[in-house]
Amino acid sequence: MITIALSKGRIFEETLPLLNAAGITALEDPESSRKLILPTNRADVRLIIVRASDVPTYVQYGAADLGVAGKDVLSEHGGIGLYQPLDLNIARCRMMVAVRDDFDYESAVRQGARLRVATKYVQTARDHFAAKGVHVDLIKLYGSMELAPLVGLSDAIVDLVSSGNTLKANHLKAVEHIADISSRLVVNQAALKLKYDLIQPMLDAFSIAIRE
Repeated sequence: MITIALSKGRIFEETLPLLNAAGITALEDPESSRKLILPTNRADVRLIIVRASDVPTYVQYGAADLGVAGKDVLSEHGGIGLYQPLDLNIARCRMMVAVRDDFDYESAVRQGARLRVATKYVQTARDHFAAKGVHVDLIKLYGSMELAPLVGLSDAIVDLVSSGNTLKANHLKAVEHIADISSRLVVNQAALKLKYDLIQPMLDAFSIAIRE
């Protein structure tokens, strides 16, 4: 049995064509089903639906053999015990620093101000500002990141940006690009050895589908 960990939403939807290329079809839609373990057209393959931030952990500890996780999630997790053979080029977005429209970020950095930064991506933010020599106090949040600068909780946020429309709607602006983000295939290292004959054909099919 091969278990593949996926998260609901954009990653699930954009992974489906890759699964189809490997001859795997989900028999239920996680948006309409309450099941967390979904069958596929193959008796030896199942999908489990987990929180995006938990995918690397399920794969690391062998509860799933493969998974799809964003580079943002993997950077926070550290990628311990995971083989990352493929950038799937799906769920693309950017990790950015954003501030209020009326906040002079460049001037604050130039003057050596200590900034308060709200983010879900604490490790990524810490590494970014340390590399720039900018002193920051990091505030961990789990949602509604855009609210933090508006109510004075933080000077800036570090978050994922896709179209930028949410920033504009909340009178924020992106001021610094940290990294381009896309989703990666992650594989449990032990599973790749023990179930090589099942997993490697999937990796080959995914790789071909990405190039097409």
